[in-house]
Amino acid sequence: MATTDGIRIEEGVVFGRGGGRDLKCDIYTPANIAPNAPAVLMLYGGGWRMGERGRMRDASTAHAKHGFVCVAGEYRLTPESPWPAQIHDVKASIRWMRANAARLGIDPSKISIQGHSAGAHLGMLAAATPNLPEFEGDGGNPGVSSEVAAIVAVYPPTVFHVGDQRPSGSTPASALMFEAATEEKAKAASPMAYARADFPPTFMLHGTKDTVVPVTASLRMYDALTAAGAKVEMHIYSGLPHGFGRLPSMLDMVQAESAGFINRNVVAPSKLAAELAEVQAQMAAQQQAAAAAR
Repeated sequence: MATTDGIRIEEGVVFGRGGGRDLKCDIYTPANIAPNAPAVLMLYGGGWRMGERGRMRDASTAHAKHGFVCVAGEYRLTPESPWPAQIHDVKASIRWMRANAARLGIDPSKISIQGHSAGAHLGMLAAATPNLPEFEGDGGNPGVSSEVAAIVAVYPPTVFHVGDQRPSGSTPASALMFEAATEEKAKAASPMAYARADFPPTFMLHGTKDTVVPVTASLRMYDALTAAGAKVEMHIYSGLPHGFGRLPSMLDMVQAESAGFINRNVVAPSKLAAELAEVQAQMAAQQQAAAAAR
């Protein structure tokens, strides 16, 4: 077990099985962490066809400094196993985290996800489909809930299409499913199709110069969740391209924003409510005083 900047790192922990092999994760635990800490599953990008959990080392270390136990989980890539193996593995990692909450020192009701690019899609779809049988798979810990408390999605694909006509913000389903893509499968894999009032609190971050996943993917998802009455926030960065979340100058900012969102919506929502009530009371008192002075 290594230690970096006060964060304990346990690498290569088996969390499940998929495709006849072990699936592994890396665990980042803050030193002197409080009991029942919040946790975040960290998911890498790479177009579903490349990438590995080590890509999330810097982001996980930065996020753990905010008091979160971070689990960087792997998922099988499409050259190894076709869709929906990827979401099956993500669900297996969520179930493992909940089943091993005592071992991790976390609160099982406060498991969130942060994903980047393809990982953002998988995290958002996992958040959208808790315990949905066709996406659960058999990677381990059957019967344990795959529900999550919130999702932070950094430049997420949110809707897929089939054919040459590309709707605004859409990603070709063939990028995920190859020749097996159909309209029905594309819709089922699109987080936007699940927009509803009880969608987990969602925070999207996207750059206006993204030529891989257009910024309209987040804009359309934001509109869909807002129309449904869900809790959703969004930060659109002017001039930034795909992958900006890994830039050294942006890393700490992105993780601080992510931590702030999860704290507001998962860790201590009552604290924000109390602060807002106090501010509103102060404003009302000021207005009454001003009216009395007229």
